[in-house]
Amino acid sequence: MPATPAQPATSTPAPSAERPESPRFADIDEAHRMLAPLMEAIAAVGGPHCEVVLHDLSSGDLDHSVRVILNGHVSGRTVGGPSTNLGMEVLRDPGRNHDAFGYRGRTADGRELISSSVYYRDLDGRIIAALCINRDLSPVQGAMASLAALLPEAGGAGSEAPHELVAPDVSSVLEDMISEAVAAIGKPAAVMTKADRIEVLRLLEDRGAFHIKRAAEKVSARLGVSRVTTYGYLDEVRRG
Repeated sequence: MPATPAQPATSTPAPSAERPESPRFADIDEAHRMLAPLMEAIAAVGGPHCEVVLHDLSSGDLDHSVRVILNGHVSGRTVGGPSTNLGMEVLRDPGRNHDAFGYRGRTADGRELISSSVYYRDLDGRIIAALCINRDLSPVQGAMASLAALLPEAGGAGSEAPHELVAPDVSSVLEDMISEAVAAIGKPAAVMTKADRIEVLRLLEDRGAFHIKRAAEKVSARLGVSRVTTYGYLDEVRRG
């Protein structure tokens, strides 16, 4: 499950393909003992931007499900911290295989994650634990943005060719517009300055994004600021 303590993942991961069933454990304590060395190995190879979490789902207490966490600074969680929206989905439909690999999530401050989750059951078939890996993509994205800045713009200077966003609904169009505006700044939202965020809003305002319903709410979530702050920035853009 993704490491978002305050907001849901960007999408629901697809279940894994057919594969051998995960081992079963007598209880969460046994799961902890058996999985702890594996967690250490993953964190050591993944480095400081790779969070590894063991969730205790045996009691159904999703507000305090984090049993063990390595590199918790990625999501800002500690032992005793919460699960995510995916934990709720698992407990709502425990009979299904919820294992998923390489899906995207997002932290509360707007950093993108790539994540995998494996769920473990007890001897009676109840889901009692989840092993989750969340890798922060913002360092890689920042490096890519720096390299992209060294390349000439496609089409050359003064190119005015339109760029059309085609999607099945207006919400998806808005998400693409926000992603393009953030990408144009060249850095993840989590490290943007106030001026950077105002420029994101200027780009969106120029394209008419705020004519779409709930646009300010979605922009606020992506930039990691409140709606009040977003409206304040938008006023600055419109006054300028």
